[in-house]
Amino acid sequence: QVQLVESGGGLVQPGGSLRLSCAASGSIFSINGMGWYRQAPGKQRELVAAITSGGSTNYADSVKGRFTISRDNAKIYLQMNSLKPEDTAVYYCNADLTIKKNMFSYYNQEYWGQGTQVTVSA
Repeated sequence: QVQLVESGGGLVQPGGSLRLSCAASGSIFSINGMGWYRQAPGKQRELVAAITSGGSTNYADSVKGRFTISRDNAKIYLQMNSLKPEDTAVYYCNADLTIKKNMFSYYNQEYWGQGTQVTVSA
């Protein structure tokens, strides 16, 4: 059983900062990539930031220079600075994992966390 557990959301004033965390656990053979997505009310889920197994990062244009994604083993973090009201959304952790089914069998699967609410409001 693989789980992604997120933490760190909350209410913050415009210009403030928050740090999201996501921990992956279970029968994980390797982590191919992880990232953060968000979904605001009435909008589609969108990529915020991603990090590959090699450490390459990718950001949405709307968060470049304000958000930083990092990884420490099976955990990823999203440092969010200079938050704006338009950053308000449910943030989801995403992971592309290779799972060890048994001694001779592996498979790739995508996993999602349960989501954590980020609200930026005065």
